[in-house]
Amino acid sequence: MSLPALLSTDGLHDAYVLAVFATVYLGMILGGLPKLHLDRTGVALLGAIAIVGAEVMTPEAAARAIHLPTILLLFSFMVISAQMRLGGFYGAVTRRIAALPLGPAGLMGVVIAVAAALSAVFSNDIVCLAVAPVLAEACLRRRLDPVPFLLGLACASNIGSAATLIGNPQNMLIGEVLKMPFAGYALQAIGPVVVGLLALWALLAVSMRRTPPVAEPDPAQLAAVVAEGPPFDRWQTAKGLAVALALVGVFLFTDWPRDVAALAGAGVLLLSQRFHSSKVMGLIDWELLILFMGLFVVNHALEQTGLTRQAVAWLGAQGVDLADPATLFVAILGLSNLVSNVPAVMVLMPLANTGSGEHVGVTLALVSTMAGNLLIVGSIANIIVVDAAARCGITIDWRRHARTGVPVTLVTLAVVAGWLALG
Repeated sequence: MSLPALLSTDGLHDAYVLAVFATVYLGMILGGLPKLHLDRTGVALLGAIAIVGAEVMTPEAAARAIHLPTILLLFSFMVISAQMRLGGFYGAVTRRIAALPLGPAGLMGVVIAVAAALSAVFSNDIVCLAVAPVLAEACLRRRLDPVPFLLGLACASNIGSAATLIGNPQNMLIGEVLKMPFAGYALQAIGPVVVGLLALWALLAVSMRRTPPVAEPDPAQLAAVVAEGPPFDRWQTAKGLAVALALVGVFLFTDWPRDVAALAGAGVLLLSQRFHSSKVMGLIDWELLILFMGLFVVNHALEQTGLTRQAVAWLGAQGVDLADPATLFVAILGLSNLVSNVPAVMVLMPLANTGSGEHVGVTLALVSTMAGNLLIVGSIANIIVVDAAARCGITIDWRRHARTGVPVTLVTLAVVAGWLALG
């Protein structure tokens, strides 16, 4: 007897879908499945295959479950970020910052401000990937401890990305699914983001006062640290910046669908005489796109069973209302640090959507992004910076990260809570 036949009764069908969902999100928590060479992307893809293979959903229904506008917007901004990276923009900006005649606290302030501004428009993950090795080299040349600056880069990119609906993947998802206005969200988010960045700078500036200068690096160490990045190309950088700024203008002042506008901008950048399309495509984070698509299918399959509605009703009967701001705040904070922020948002958005869409969207976006600074595994940006530091011979373990990440997260979340309460 085939598996679809065995699942013919509603009880077995629902139990199978719940088992697939639970297995996938266990993989999100653990970063993979025990004794299998699967990361989070592989687990999400396997979950979608299990749903389609058991005919819980047809391939056509699974395709419809994927929110295409979110995927297109995410892909398009990956193309734009790839253009900026190939044009050597990030490395050139970092070297220019490092050459500024500023003390450690002033230099930290500029690093935080620039990282946050870039992350609000471009992918915060790409910003960290391109800037981290260059920043580490610059700190060693100036005999500054690179660890506070690298942690400042990671935290600032996370906080800054919360300022817009294109700053990180979960914000793109929230904005597209809940149809949130770009300008309206930015006006609500800019206050806690700016205050959070100032708090980050104050915390790091105080900690750096107790940090002595590092020893003069030897040439061999610098040779190991310096990144072989692409040379700065003024024209290619200008083209990428022009497209990005034009898109921001479109998002702010027109009602043109964001995914269509971004896709058109990506198409303009692919028309290049300098960069082969294969180079651009090689910098696309295909794993993140597949992660999104797999989770869309698994989450939609669970939603179709009605179990999520039953869970919301049961929680409501117990006095737990997920549309309540305080409850939603706690739920997204806890889940973001359990399964990471993107899967957390995908789970909570339909559950909490019984209230005001805009209120839910702002809370989900701000809290899930700020919570990413708590631990290394809280966001991809943290992992990228820690891995880049390790390749440069600089150790940032979870204890060292937590000494900065925990207070930064607590302060920024307190700012967000106060801001939402006033709003």
